[in-house]
This record gives sequence, C-alpha cells and structure tokens, in this order.
Amino acid sequence: MSQKNFVDVHETPPISRLLPLSIQHLFAMFGSTVLVPILTGLDVATALFTSGIGTLLFLWITKGKIPNYLGSSFAFIGPIITVSQAYGVGTALLGCLLSGLVYIIVAAIVKKAGVKWLDRVLPPVVIASVIVVIGLSLSVVAVDMATKVTVDGQSHLSLTSIEISLVTMIVTILAAVMLRGFFALIPILIGIIVGYLYTLLRHPDLIDLNKVVEAKWFVGFSGMFHDHFKFGEVAAVIGNPSAWVAALIIAPVAFVTLAEHLGHLLVTSKVMDRDLMKDPGLHRSLLGDGIATSLAAFIGGPPATTYGENIGVLAITRVYSRVVIGLAAVCAILFAFVGKISTLLMTIPTPVLGGVSIILFGIIAAQGLRMFVENKVDFSNKRNMIISAAILVTGIGGYKISFEGATFWQAFLHNLTIDNIAFATFLGIILHVILPGKESAMGEAHREAQS
Repeated sequence: MSQKNFVDVHETPPISRLLPLSIQHLFAMFGSTVLVPILTGLDVATALFTSGIGTLLFLWITKGKIPNYLGSSFAFIGPIITVSQAYGVGTALLGCLLSGLVYIIVAAIVKKAGVKWLDRVLPPVVIASVIVVIGLSLSVVAVDMATKVTVDGQSHLSLTSIEISLVTMIVTILAAVMLRGFFALIPILIGIIVGYLYTLLRHPDLIDLNKVVEAKWFVGFSGMFHDHFKFGEVAAVIGNPSAWVAALIIAPVAFVTLAEHLGHLLVTSKVMDRDLMKDPGLHRSLLGDGIATSLAAFIGGPPATTYGENIGVLAITRVYSRVVIGLAAVCAILFAFVGKISTLLMTIPTPVLGGVSIILFGIIAAQGLRMFVENKVDFSNKRNMIISAAILVTGIGGYKISFEGATFWQAFLHNLTIDNIAFATFLGIILHVILPGKESAMGEAHREAQS
C-alpha cells in the first residue's frame, strides 16, 4: 500500500489483502449478474464465465486504466424474453451479438471524432444530475430487495427482510466508518458475511444449504461446453436471413445501454478524480464493452455492462487496482466451474444484498452531489435549475418510453424500452443544447479555470 489515501490502478495490494478485496467485488456484482440469466432462461454458470472473461477483455482493451467490472445487463431482459419466445434462443443471442457490434461501430466513430464534442453537450450540471440519477434511480430496487419478499409471484413487505437488511447495512456502515487498516477497505464483504451468518442463526429457513450439498464440486470443461455453453444456438441461425431480421429487434437496445455506459464512465472518472474519457478514452471503453457483449452472446451468456455496484465499492474503498478487478474476474470464471461455490453464492439472502446495495447506490448519488459542489454549479440560475430538475425527476421517477403495443413503431422497435437513465440523459443533453446561456452550465469552477 502506498502512502496515498488510495490504491491506484497500476498498484497491487499485498497478497493477504488482494483476495478479500477481489471477493468483495465478486459479491457486489453476483446477485444482479445471476438474476438476468434466471429471468431470461439463459445459463447462470455461463453468465458468470462470460462476466469474468468480458471483464478481463475490458481491462486489457482499456490498458488497465478503467477498473470497472462487467456483469449481466438488465436492459436486455425484455427483448431477450420476447425474441426467445417468438424466434428461439439462438435468434435472441444473435441480436445480443449485433448489439455488441453497435458498440464497436460507435467506438470507431468516437475514436475518429474525438470527445471534445462531449464537453459541449455534457456540462457539469448535466453530468452531475445524471450521476445522481444513476444512484437514486436504483434506490427502489435496493429498498425492495431489503424490505420485501416474493411469495407466489407477489411482492410483500417483510419484517424479517427489514431486520436482516438493517443488520447488514448497519454492520457495513460501522465497518466503513469505524474500522481501520485493511478491514476499513472491505466493509461490503464484512457486511455480507455478517448478514449471511446472522440470517443463518436467526432465520435458517431462508438459506437452503441442501442445494450446496447436492451440487457438483467440478463441472469441468467438457461439462461446460456440453451442458452450459450455447455455441451451437447462434451458429444454427447465422445462415438464416429471417433470423437476422428478427435479431434486429434487439440491436437498438445498444443505444439505450450506451447512455448507461457513458454515465458509469463519468461516475468512475469522478471517483478516481481523472478524465477517463480522454485517457484511455471513451472509444476504448466502448470497444471493450462491445466485444465483451458480442463474445458473451456467442457463448450463450447475457450482454455485458459496467456495474454501478462495483463502482460503489471503488468509491468506498478507494482501491482502484486493476489487479483486484482482474482477480475478481478470474474468481468468477473459476466459480462457474465449481458447482458448490457458485451454488453457495446463490444462497446469499436477498435482504443481505439489499442492505449493502442501499449503501453502494447511495454512494454513487453522493458522487453526483459532490460534483455540483466542486464545479460550483450556480442553482440561482434558472437554466441550471430547470435542466437539473428535469433530469432528476424523470430519471429518479422512472420515466420510460416503451414501444410495446405501438403498432407502427413495433415494426422497427419491437418491445424496445428507453429506460429512465437513458431518457434522463437524452433529455438533459437536448435541453442544454437548445436553451440559451450555455456558459452557466459549466459551473463557476470551469470559468475560474478559463480566466
């Protein structure tokens, strides 16, 4: 560890600290990453494998300068289910593969055009508002995980869930604030372990360890290729023109997730206090995400995306080491082959994950508020207030546009939903572009730097 108050991307923590720090990232992403394949009918082990491989590729393509973890994307859940039911899993996966190619094409355009245009359309008042939205729009998900239980498909308030999540959240907060040294760097891991043990002691019926006992120790490469990977599904439809037409139903989702990717990169830049858009560059992060998405789809896993949960871990711990993220990715790959470990991770109670998610998502929102302060954004200016208000309310309120049921648009955008984060980002950019007085949106800090 250096004398700085953070561990930089090129630094490696001591071996005794490296594994716990990596496992913490693995736990942070695990619940969401395995939920997507469960909902879409894809394979959980494959999703773990592709998230690990995708993260390693992303680190390599971004020169190890962006310590983001890539997990399963929620934006594709609806389209995958719809296309799978109508045209088969192979066609849905082909559509996901094409979405990755959209990322790659946009990355090439960004490399050619540069990112200076982003400075003009994404001033601090827009960026900071979007970052707040990214954190707080997920608050409903975190609170539902922490307070509710699902019975026969219906969600109900549960005092047991509230009890478990509160214990987990309080332990996480105390670990982050009161512990010193290495233990102060792993508050999420400590919170999850204590929450799990507390549940095991107080509510053992919520954890089914019989599944762990029954699970295989090792799946093996032949087992993964035969029982989990779906190379043949995509290969079987590549030569079918009608499958390509149907797959194009999914491809436009990439334009929605591009906005999410941009937001996450802005948050990571803020957390690390450096301009990742320029070094290593937005084009590299888009390329890494696109290749990871296409590779995941070809193997049979869900599309990849950078994870807000893991960015929250970066913000809490201030450990940005690419080795930590890389080891977390390697662990995910190994766990895909070790049945008992992956099954054990799936027994982590939802309220435990909800308790830590409240902290992680809140930290992201706090980074946006910090950006307002540091850039001295003037909210006595009506223009700034209106732009920020529109972004915050549409984003946090869950304003979405769905083309489902719209006969004319379904021919082109079947079952496409522009989610709240993407919509809020687009709205903020449009308002900034069309409203006069653009200089006020840059913030007082920017004007002072220019003078």
